[in-house]
This record gives sequence, C-alpha cells and structure tokens, in this order.
Amino acid sequence: MRKITSVSEYREAIKNEKPTVAVFKTEWCKDCHYMNPFMPELEKNYGERLDFIQIDRDELPELCEENNILGIPSFIVFYRSKEQGRFVSKLRKTREEIESFFDETLARCNQEESKL
Repeated sequence: MRKITSVSEYREAIKNEKPTVAVFKTEWCKDCHYMNPFMPELEKNYGERLDFIQIDRDELPELCEENNILGIPSFIVFYRSKEQGRFVSKLRKTREEIESFFDETLARCNQEESKL
C-alpha cells in the first residue's frame, strides 16, 4: 500500500482511471493494527481492480477533515476523483466486512464505467 505524504499526492492518486482505495489510519490505532495481517492478501487479491493508498490521520489531518473521517481505520473508494463508497466508522473492521465493501464498491464503479 502506497503511503501518501502530501495533499497534492493524494489528489493525483484519487483521479486515477482505476478505482483507488484510500485507507485512513495511524500508528497508535489498535484497530488499524488488527488489519495488518490480512490487508496484504486483500491488496494482492484486489490489486488488478483496485489501487491502494494509505493516509496517516496524524500526518495529514486536513484530508481527514475534508473527507469527514471521524473514526479510523476508514476506507473511501474514489474513481476518477469521485467518491464511490465509504466504510467509515470507529469500529474494528473484519476481513469479511472489508471484502464485502470492496465488492459492492467495485460493482458501483463498473456501473459508472458503463455510463461513460
């Protein structure tokens, strides 16, 4: 997962032709660490259909405010700079919940693609 270090880098990443998952997290977040064992496999499984970026809430708080991120970890999928779905809550996210979110959001992105 590519770590984003600036607002301009973020803006460039989300305008991608491929849907981009922005994962908002931070180092001190226990629920963020809970995902560490299974996220690399999810990135591998979804890598042909999704790009993944990571935003540290403490390093780029303005992006969290802009995206109304109140709890971490949180996921937002962007397609051509437009938000396609979000999985935002203060609760721990399971692998199954994350996979379901990816599948639902990819279906939404495919619908967007068919409109073009």
